[in-house]
Amino acid sequence: MRIHILSRETWLPIDRATAFDFFCSPFNLERITPPELSFNVVDAPEGEVEDGVEIGYRLHLWGLRFRWRSLICDWEPGIAFTDQALISPYRFWHHNHRLIDQNGGTLMLDRVQYALPLYPVGEIAHFMVRRQLKRIFDYREKTIQEIFAPDSQND
Repeated sequence: MRIHILSRETWLPIDRATAFDFFCSPFNLERITPPELSFNVVDAPEGEVEDGVEIGYRLHLWGLRFRWRSLICDWEPGIAFTDQALISPYRFWHHNHRLIDQNGGTLMLDRVQYALPLYPVGEIAHFMVRRQLKRIFDYREKTIQEIFAPDSQND
């Protein structure tokens, strides 16, 4: 298994507590995922998201329907958390979200470690997967910036 890494930094014009609350909601993940992925929460926690919570999703990718189930771990309230895939199209998925106070706002650090299935043959598709992930995170950043733009209503 080969582990790949995707890292992103996004500055947001909001305080860290607001950012943390936003990213802890699985329904906000629906809002910031490209619409063509038909990403939907199908099993949300009854209470608040916290360490040990599992969340179920469905999505479409490359014409195929996938189930995704994440475990929330490495829980640091107001600072960071990780979603680790229990079920996904990846052999391994570990996405750490970290928030840092910076310049009157919040710097969001995303670090995704992932591995493709069917190693070593699956590595042939890495260029496509990497491009798709980059596009998803580009869309996510653009959408987050729109949601938290100073002149937006932040619904």
